[in-house]
Amino acid sequence: MAAVAAPAPAQPIDRHALVTRHNVTLTRVDPHAPLMLGNGNLGFTADITGLQTFPEQYSPIAPLLTMAQWAWHSFPNPKGYTERDGLVMVPVPGRGNQPYPWVRDWSEIEKRPALQWLRENPHRFSLGRIGLALLRRDGAQAQFSDLSATRQKLDLWSGSLTSRFVFDGQPVRVETWVHPTRDMVMVSIRSPLVAAGRIGVDMRYPGVSAKLNPDPSDWTHDDAHRTRILEQRPDRLVAERQLDDTLHYSTIHALGGAVRRTGTHGFRALRRGGERLDVTISFDRERRQPGAFDVAAVARHWRDYWMRGGAVDFSGSTDPRAAELERRVVLSQYLAAINQAGAYPPQEEGLFSNSWNGKFHLEMLIFHGAHWASWGRPELLERSLAWYLQALPFARQVARRHGVEGAWWSKMAGPNGWNSPSTVNPFIMWQQPHPIYLAEMVWRTRSDRATLARYGEMVEQTAQLLASWPRRDGERYALGPPIIPVQENHPPLTTVNPTFELEYYRWALGTAQSWRERRGLARNREWDRVIAGLASPTERDGLYLPVETEPDFWRTAASLACSRHATPPHCLNRDHPSFLMAFGLIPGSRVDRATMRRTLTATESHWDLRQTWGWDFPVAAMTAARLGDPEKAVDWLFRDLPNNRWGVSGMTPRVHLEAERQLVGPAAAGGSAGPDGPGYARAAETYFPSNGSLLLAVGMMAAGWEGSSGTAPGFPRHGWKVRTEGIRPLP
Repeated sequence: MAAVAAPAPAQPIDRHALVTRHNVTLTRVDPHAPLMLGNGNLGFTADITGLQTFPEQYSPIAPLLTMAQWAWHSFPNPKGYTERDGLVMVPVPGRGNQPYPWVRDWSEIEKRPALQWLRENPHRFSLGRIGLALLRRDGAQAQFSDLSATRQKLDLWSGSLTSRFVFDGQPVRVETWVHPTRDMVMVSIRSPLVAAGRIGVDMRYPGVSAKLNPDPSDWTHDDAHRTRILEQRPDRLVAERQLDDTLHYSTIHALGGAVRRTGTHGFRALRRGGERLDVTISFDRERRQPGAFDVAAVARHWRDYWMRGGAVDFSGSTDPRAAELERRVVLSQYLAAINQAGAYPPQEEGLFSNSWNGKFHLEMLIFHGAHWASWGRPELLERSLAWYLQALPFARQVARRHGVEGAWWSKMAGPNGWNSPSTVNPFIMWQQPHPIYLAEMVWRTRSDRATLARYGEMVEQTAQLLASWPRRDGERYALGPPIIPVQENHPPLTTVNPTFELEYYRWALGTAQSWRERRGLARNREWDRVIAGLASPTERDGLYLPVETEPDFWRTAASLACSRHATPPHCLNRDHPSFLMAFGLIPGSRVDRATMRRTLTATESHWDLRQTWGWDFPVAAMTAARLGDPEKAVDWLFRDLPNNRWGVSGMTPRVHLEAERQLVGPAAAGGSAGPDGPGYARAAETYFPSNGSLLLAVGMMAAGWEGSSGTAPGFPRHGWKVRTEGIRPLP
């Protein structure tokens, strides 16, 4: 019998080529897209010079910050406000009055100073501004107009930023890196101007502004903070920084140069002789020895990052959108490593700028973090999961305060876990199952006893909340009131049974039962009763409703007054079409495919997509993919709307209609008119849930999900060539 040849193994993806073909090159300032360097715990945003020399050349909402995950500050609290000072009693059916950090109207903040303090504190702050000292012949600092021939390249593979320009007829080359394991910026300047002492590095340390968003830096009140030199040598100094009760340390080291003080909070590093100046500036919560100028360590870190995780390659595709999708994916992976891989859950703008005072929104962690596990990097998800383990005792206290079991997770918080007072925050409940989803994602990449031991109690206590919070409503269990669903324009005290939340609670409880079985425990009978008894998603006229308590939702949405332009108050077909997630992000067990298909079509026809957010487009793509419509899935990824426009750096903005701005609250980043067209206000230059949700969706479309068949089931058969490595199917 003749031997049958085995099929040739698939050619490995050339990861170096995949990544480097999406390197970013700029020849002029893009005021909306300064480039970022970082390591997950430190983020450094650079201008066209490679440092932070000319912040005035950029949008006011792109403030050129240096931010660290550990850099939190609180304003003085002479009256000793605690979380309890933000609580009010809210009627809960069957449970009497319960305490919630609810603000009925934003005007209450002016009357209750505790609310203002609790919303603002703690907050993230910027550690400093690192710029070039560019000195004219008369010793004055150069203006941006003195530069010519600017050119900048971000090398994604090596994590290096190279910036070139001409100043006073002389070439300048600036290379910038962030160390992989130290919160340290490394700068190398090469120019004939070095020897003349006309180019160097300026370091300035700011205070904290009363206006925290988008730029928390205060450059006008030098007496409100302190910079004390602890150690000084000719080429190095160590400074202690004090902002109220917040202490941290910074070391400036000019290799072969000299460091001198230029002001109360300013320093300059120069070198006379030679054409090269290397400088490191480190930031530390505790005083540490100076770090080494180690460019090779940066290169190894980024090479390992790109080689060890998942990858998707669209080269060879004939669909003209393929190269752009690949660019978005690669740049999202790069930005995620800087902004979504730290020791705390990220804020929505990561380490780029502040919004909502820098606090993290825990409902967004599923988009900030779930992709790490599906793309084969679970250890980066586990960095922020460690915060959940730390916060678990406090979450259990909150649950007891509400008269239920388990762990009640905040919506918007700082490291202490306190839920910030708001008109919306206290009633958001779709973040509650997230620890189960994220732990399950880790388990699917590392199914060992250590994973069960590390996260078992977190899963157990989260499930206890999911089983004890739904209220008995006749023969069924109901969610709310009070509740505000993912789509945040429903009233908290009357809303009942949001479609996605019902299916998400049911899925999470079932997954928690699997965790019990893996740990050798019996199924929890009460959980099974709730799984069986939770209400089914409500439908009318063959369409799923966002919530049970809006039976006329789709009829109103299809009306001439509301369809596609939901600006009148009674038009609710705006914000997040979250009911789609019940059969997209998760495989909702009680979702009828035909009904969901019609609902997706109705969303396309009648939703005011101008008022969606960046993560809504990948979410809709996941639903289309799970419904077996890959063409529509790709179309959703490329909807041409302001919040889905991807800039040169791989960021999407956060844009609101002018009429909608009042809905996002006073602590959002300050908006500005911008490139998005009349009637729009740009509130932020970046919104990282867009990047994380894109990675989650593309990973699902490329690697599949439980029950899918074939390769790349979420992509069309024609026009797309999809090669994947190291990506795992979603549930």
